[in-house]
Amino acid sequence: MERLSASTPLPAGIERPRYDRAALKPGILHIGFGAFHRAHQAVYTDRALAESFGDWGIVGVSLRSLDAIRDLRAQDHLFSVASRDAAGADIQVVGSVIGGLSAVEDSDALLGLLADPAIRIVSITVTEKAYGIDPTTGGLDHQHPAIVADLMRPEAPIGVIGLIVEGLAQRRLAGLPPFTVLCCDNLPTNGRVVRRLVIEMAARRDATLADWISQFGAFPSTMVDRIVPAATDATRERTAALLGAEDRLALETEPFMQWVIEDDFVSGRPAWEAAGALFVRDVEPYEKMKLRLLNGAHSMIAYLGQLAGLDYVRDVMAVPHYQNRVRQHMQAAVRTLDPVPGIDLEAYQDQLILRFANPTIDHRTRQIAMDGSQKLPQRIFAAAVDDLGAGRDGAVFAYATALWIAYALQTPDVDDPRRNELTAAATDAIAKDDPSAFFDIPGLFPPVLAEDPAWRSRLNRELRAIRNAADPG
Repeated sequence: MERLSASTPLPAGIERPRYDRAALKPGILHIGFGAFHRAHQAVYTDRALAESFGDWGIVGVSLRSLDAIRDLRAQDHLFSVASRDAAGADIQVVGSVIGGLSAVEDSDALLGLLADPAIRIVSITVTEKAYGIDPTTGGLDHQHPAIVADLMRPEAPIGVIGLIVEGLAQRRLAGLPPFTVLCCDNLPTNGRVVRRLVIEMAARRDATLADWISQFGAFPSTMVDRIVPAATDATRERTAALLGAEDRLALETEPFMQWVIEDDFVSGRPAWEAAGALFVRDVEPYEKMKLRLLNGAHSMIAYLGQLAGLDYVRDVMAVPHYQNRVRQHMQAAVRTLDPVPGIDLEAYQDQLILRFANPTIDHRTRQIAMDGSQKLPQRIFAAAVDDLGAGRDGAVFAYATALWIAYALQTPDVDDPRRNELTAAATDAIAKDDPSAFFDIPGLFPPVLAEDPAWRSRLNRELRAIRNAADPG
């Protein structure tokens, strides 16, 4: 079977780019060319270009993987995204990406693009752990390998923060305006977080550079939402049957997608609102809603599934009392939220239940369970703090945390950037039948939780019940 390319004849009913790709020029550099970006920001940009064409082509950058960029080039930078639910599948070929670079093989070209005035937005999806955030201070983690390397050799960066700082430094030297830095990862107030990290690293090399970034730079916050499982051979086989061509970058996702963006750009932006994005002055209510309702429930589902031997989110949701646990979690989480403009929070919860139960989405609980030390502080712990602060007991958040600790206790090689600390804490907890060592990990638990004997006692009871029962739910 031939590879997908610009000359591939597509079957009727396949959505394809509705603009002249040959006329499209680069305007966005995206760091983190993974599945989520391709199924979310690239789709929004594709649809925005169809409604309001402009020089907003995307150049995708992979920090580690060479294969994705090689496949992208072999397919004329085209790939497909299939939206699936019980009613069937809709598939589109996305054309908004017009270039691809590997930070490993193409470092000079990457630095050149960061300094190119044509690039007006640098967007990012690299997962929470890649930013190098100190969990205690919220600033740069000076033990993070990429932060260490980029502070030592700022002109040859390997990490996302180092790349942004070097690109901004080169633009300042050339008398160019900065690009807008658009973080699309699940970090609370992600624009402000990345701004702090960038300015802190810039100040380590040149105080005037940090001042320039502070004065002229833009770091809008965003909230992104679409469930995008990792692709498998089965994904690619189903897509080939629909396309009549091989697509090694094929993805399957749910029909739902959402993007809320703070409207703060220094040199323009695509008409993403034409594709359904919502531009607001304050993203935080939407962001908190998504982190605590979708992401928090997702993490709980992941650990429940891993403990119960269930591979997929849909499998967990098919067990009625597990689904009740998910509903209870969201009902508690919603009480920690302020009103969210334009959102019916009861309807949002109902929609989440349906999305999690989508029988066509192969979202592995193991994938979501990764990097818990990076995810739970904003998804679970922050909600617990607010729940306790309102005079409630934080019970569902103690249960979700106990699921995570139980998972860490039974997983010898837990996939987490703080693996060594978690393994040591797990060893201590098993020996003493007491998870106190987890609360001693620096910067992991907020002091409000670590110092609350009633909440910790509840967590201990939940943990013992989970470990002693045949059913963790």
